Amino acid sequence: MSTTAGETVAAPAEGPVRRAVSLALASVAARHPGRAPRVLDVGGGSGGWAVPLARSGCAVTVVDNSPNALAALHRRAREAGVHELVTPVQGDVDALSDVAPPGGADLVLGHGLLEVVDDASAAVAALALATAPGGTVSVLVAGRYAAVLARTLGGRLAEARALLTDPDGRFGPDDALRRRLDSGALRRLLEVDGLVVDVLQGDGVIEGWVPGSVRDGGPVAARAVAELEGLAAVEPALLEVAVRLHALARRPA
Repeated sequence: MSTTAGETVAAPAEGPVRRAVSLALASVAARHPGRAPRVLDVGGGSGGWAVPLARSGCAVTVVDNSPNALAALHRRAREAGVHELVTPVQGDVDALSDVAPPGGADLVLGHGLLEVVDDASAAVAALALATAPGGTVSVLVAGRYAAVLARTLGGRLAEARALLTDPDGRFGPDDALRRRLDSGALRRLLEVDGLVVDVLQGDGVIEGWVPGSVRDGGPVAARAVAELEGLAAVEPALLEVAVRLHALARRPA
């Protein structure tokens, strides 16, 4: 499950996505004191999310179809001293119920997943089925309009036009992604399976457009960019031009 340069899903860092996931996990801890939150990371690869979550005390199962990625995850978890909290499982979202029990996870991650699967609706249904009642699904997907603007600024106008007009937000048969979404399409995709969208925000709303000279301006500039990103992430007009869109959707109890 790969994404193209500029649209990759980064490992968790301080920012709106990590804060939203942390709040979801805090809610799990409040509802179920005394046990580790159960996290299922679908397509989690080498553990960019899984290892930090395990460090915070979560029991994380990573389902991925790449044995090489799972081997790297195992090494990374052992080096971090959290291998007992991380369970690598080879599998795919198309047969998720074969490797993950229905309703078994408090938090299900599908980051960088929906843009590469054959059937996004089926993938969301699988993620929802794996989520415990009252639990949360977190999805992070490539944004359509950021891709349009990036191609336009790069002078690739034919690709920009295709991304804007193609029903799936693709620039042609050579596109590595199967789809890019806007906020409305993402919300509809999640709600069709009965999930309740509690958070819909941008990731990389401002950061992707900040000149390198500003980003390299030291800690003060970095803090200013991060603060602006946090404000912009939830502004409806701005989140549409985020490099990625993030949603937390709750499975009703």
